[in-house]
Amino acid sequence: MTSKKLAFFGYGLLLLALIVAPFFGAYPVFVMKLMCFALFASAFNLLLGYTGLLSFGHAAFLGGAAYMAGHAIKVWSFTPELGIILGTLGGAALGLVAGWLAIRRQGIYFSMITLALAQMLFFVALQAPFTGGEDGLQGVPRGKLFGLIDLSSDLTMYYVALVICVLGFLVIVRTVHSPFGQVLKAIKENEPRAISLGYDVNRFKLLVFVLSAALTGLAGSLKTLVLGFATLSDVHWTSSGHVVLMTLMGGMGTLSGPIVGSAIVVALENKIGDLGSWLAKLTGFEWFSTLGESVTIVTGFIFVICVLAFRRGVMGELIAWLARRRGSGKML
Repeated sequence: MTSKKLAFFGYGLLLLALIVAPFFGAYPVFVMKLMCFALFASAFNLLLGYTGLLSFGHAAFLGGAAYMAGHAIKVWSFTPELGIILGTLGGAALGLVAGWLAIRRQGIYFSMITLALAQMLFFVALQAPFTGGEDGLQGVPRGKLFGLIDLSSDLTMYYVALVICVLGFLVIVRTVHSPFGQVLKAIKENEPRAISLGYDVNRFKLLVFVLSAALTGLAGSLKTLVLGFATLSDVHWTSSGHVVLMTLMGGMGTLSGPIVGSAIVVALENKIGDLGSWLAKLTGFEWFSTLGESVTIVTGFIFVICVLAFRRGVMGELIAWLARRRGSGKML
């Protein structure tokens, strides 16, 4: 089986699993949250994994779009689709401003500029009256999609969120495999050579930055619609750290890596307490019951293991292993 057929089979299997998940006991809101973060991580990977630009400020686009969409839907009575579109465009606009400033520098200076701009937006969200401050923007209604489809049902909202996330992921796939995506890879591998070939590198960097911010804004807007609120944690620097963790853990520069990485991190954050209680009952050690209070420690420990044992990330190592098997003739 060729790598393309294997990938197609894997994505088809994942899509099928997501379609039937609610009928097999999966909690729809949890899976929707996971899908939003998978889209967030995939959008970030477009910037880091394929262009080599490390942004420490992507929480600005996630949280900024979340607040914009939530405010438009709750206060201005926008329909859900208009709120999501506004949040996506808002994320793109923030990305345009941040990218225009950040691409003038490289390396750690680029990263620090994105972090500084994100922190500025965090303090705006903290002080602005329409964001709700420390309480966040609460009670965002789901409304009716196109004025027809009532999203108050978790099951209906689930399939709408699934369609949106799949479409967002297809945009990323198309971008990566387009001539534009090939230029991005060239910039990552050897920027001076890309410049010598006549490419306006800064223009390509700005375009991919805006695209990544727009898709991140889409994830943030959808997350607000699903959960019904937007909080300061969405724009906090820890959200930027989480998406870096998801991408590196899953495998940057791979399409499937951010999906797997986000699933691992989100599952750990939400289910580690249940796992600890189960281990405590199984082994008799009460210490395991405290794992739910030590999510950051457990996540960091797993990240260290991944860095030491899976330098390319989980999916990166798997893809490399399959490539070695094909090269040795062990895989058809």
